[in-house]
Amino acid sequence: MVPRGPDTPQIFNGTPAPKDIKNQTVTSSAGPLPINSSYTYHWSLQQPFQTPGGSVKVLDPQTFPIAAKFSAALVTVQPGAMREIHWHTTSDEWTYFLQGAGRITVFQAPSASRTFDFTAGDVGYVPQAASHYVENVGDEDLIFLEVLQAPKFSDISVATWLALTPRQVVKDTLHLPDDVIDRLPKEKQLIVTGNRNLTALAGNGSAFEETAAYR
Repeated sequence: MVPRGPDTPQIFNGTPAPKDIKNQTVTSSAGPLPINSSYTYHWSLQQPFQTPGGSVKVLDPQTFPIAAKFSAALVTVQPGAMREIHWHTTSDEWTYFLQGAGRITVFQAPSASRTFDFTAGDVGYVPQAASHYVENVGDEDLIFLEVLQAPKFSDISVATWLALTPRQVVKDTLHLPDDVIDRLPKEKQLIVTGNRNLTALAGNGSAFEETAAYR
C-alpha cells in the first residue's frame, strides 16, 4: 500500500513539462513500444459516424489493440432523438453521461422493465442481453460513453432484427400490419430522430430532480 500523509501527497505541483514530448521519452536497448502495443489512441482525431439525430465514434481492439477486452462508443444524441432500442450479447453496459439530460428504459426478460433519468456526471448500468434505449430529454446534445467489456463493440438492433426476420413470423407473433413491417429498417440506425416535443413532455430533464432521491 502506498503510504499517505502530509509528507507523501498523491497530487502535487511539479515543474513545467517540455513542449516537445521527445524530450521526455526514455527507452532502453529494447526500443519503444511497437505501434500495436501503443498505450495511447487519439480518439479526438477519429471521424464520427454521422446519422440523422446524432453521431457515434467507436473504440475497441480493432483500433486500439492493447485494450484487448475494452470497447466503447462515444455517442452524441440530439434533442428529441434517441439511441435506438438494442442489446449487447456478450457484455454488460456501463453508460457514463458527460453532457445533457438522458433517460434509459431497460427491459429484463421475461416481463420486467424500469426507466431511469440521468444528467452529466451520472453512470448507468445495463445487464448483458437486456434490451434498452437512451432518449435525449433535454434541450442540448446528450453525450455519453457506452462501455463494454468485449473484444469488439457490437449490438443487436431490435428494429433491424425484426426487419430481417421472415415477414410471416413477425406478423404471426406481433400481429403487425404490412405497412409497419415495410418501414422497419434493414440497416442498423444507431440513433433515430423523434418528436422534439418529447423535450417538453420530459420537463427538460426536470424529472431527474424529482426522482433523484429514489434512484
